[in-house]
Amino acid sequence: MSTVQTTSRPNPFSALKHLNLRSYGMIIALVLIMLLFQVLNVTLQNENFITPLNLTNVILQNSYILILAIGMMLVIVNGHIDLSVGSLLAFCGAVSAIALSHWDLPWFLAVLIAIALGALVGVWQGFWIAYVRIPAFIVTLAGMLIFRGLTLKVLDAETIGTRGTYNQLASGYDVLGVDLRMPTLVVGIAGAALYVLLQVRGRNRQLKAGIAGSSQFAWLAKVVAVAAVIVVASYVFYSYKGLPIIGWILLGLVLLYTFIANRTVFGRHVYAGGGNEKAALLSGVKTKKTTFWVFVNMGALSGLAGVIVTARLHAATPGAGEMFELNAIASSFIGGASVTGGVGTIIGAVIGGLVMGVLNQGMQVLGIATDTVQIVLGLVVLAAVLFDVWNKKRATGGGLMPPIVGTTPGGSGEAKSKGKEGSGKEPAKAGSS
Repeated sequence: MSTVQTTSRPNPFSALKHLNLRSYGMIIALVLIMLLFQVLNVTLQNENFITPLNLTNVILQNSYILILAIGMMLVIVNGHIDLSVGSLLAFCGAVSAIALSHWDLPWFLAVLIAIALGALVGVWQGFWIAYVRIPAFIVTLAGMLIFRGLTLKVLDAETIGTRGTYNQLASGYDVLGVDLRMPTLVVGIAGAALYVLLQVRGRNRQLKAGIAGSSQFAWLAKVVAVAAVIVVASYVFYSYKGLPIIGWILLGLVLLYTFIANRTVFGRHVYAGGGNEKAALLSGVKTKKTTFWVFVNMGALSGLAGVIVTARLHAATPGAGEMFELNAIASSFIGGASVTGGVGTIIGAVIGGLVMGVLNQGMQVLGIATDTVQIVLGLVVLAAVLFDVWNKKRATGGGLMPPIVGTTPGGSGEAKSKGKEGSGKEPAKAGSS
């Protein structure tokens, strides 16, 4: 009696079991948050939340945080932290405004001065952290105090106004008289097509090498969803005034730093040093040099963010940048950075910043008090860190929740007592053999 072999149909929902929650969890959360505010606004205020104006405002109001988050993600991935970026942002913005208004320099020189000054401060802090081996927390905490004081000193506790093209960097919609509406739509469609092409080529290479990690359905769903989001987003911005100048700057930074993180030796060294510095050092990675340049880069991005803040306010103020370092750190952790280093993506940092921006914008539109907004944002940061801990435990097959005790070397409580019992049995077996 012959048997007929049959092939079972692939179950689309089985792909969800292997979904990389670290990579896609915050993207899904961002979409759900936007839909939630859309429902709440329609229900309570009879207005739409997902409008071109609101989405553009999210970009404009959080652009400097997103710039800081890009640099902060590399710092955290490398296993460090930077508490000075808010004060450094204010200091660079103040010097830039002085160069523009008091020294009568062209706007582009004022911008370059701010970026160069930030990079120079990064050299200073990177030296102490990388080569003298002073913990980054201490060095940047000192920097936070020093540069806040220098900001007050150079401004003499006054406000210095800015003008012209300089201000357009943070809120303009045209470059040299060229409207950015149509380029926004064209670049969005071209970007979606290029993304699909690169994904197809990469998938074919994986199939030929036999290393395709996900099912065909999961891969196709991801590609279609991402391409659709790119096209829809470009159309939404096109329907208002197009992507603002700062949006193009952010797009360029995301593409540049994603390439650096994923496709360059320096990017691999950043991840290797954060994952296990001793192992990376033994493998030939120049961990000190890598750390040094990570902080130089953070300083330069702080200078650029200082320009954007000053341009948006049309003035340099002594109180600019307060608490921005915490927002940048929160954006990185919400976007998937690991508290122990070695894990995180540039796009994840931007998504984390957008999650905070959308939450802030949505609650303000609903008229929720500022204190409640702060509480919600704090809970979101805590939830993101808990998710990181849970995801690590899930990846190692340790269950849904990490143990409360016995998680440090040597252990404690029940885990420690079990370790003592186990250590008493094993040597007996080894001796008998």
